Amino acid sequence: MKGIYLIPANDQLDRHKCAAISYMQENHIKPVKLNPHQLNDYYTIPHALLYDLKKTRTHIQYLLIPSEDLIEDFINAYPARWLILKSFFTEVVFLDKKKPASSAG
Repeated sequence: MKGIYLIPANDQLDRHKCAAISYMQENHIKPVKLNPHQLNDYYTIPHALLYDLKKTRTHIQYLLIPSEDLIEDFINAYPARWLILKSFFTEVVFLDKKKPASSAG
């Protein structure tokens, strides 16, 4: 299984990053790096993630986000972009509402 984690930059970036990495390891999800020039395994800007997804035309199983609250501003400000972003993933997982990833796929 493959996934991308989106961690909007804030003062708890390291804590959220650790939670995402743990979840991915526990559920055997491998991080995907869409842009070879990208420094990190994760995205902090939803617009950048959407740009790379459109550019590569890649469909990935999981989008992991620490909390819906962290992306709420993006969802409310850009509802159409949020729908397009979600369409590139089989499942969006908010880690604060953890549920084990299905083993299918």
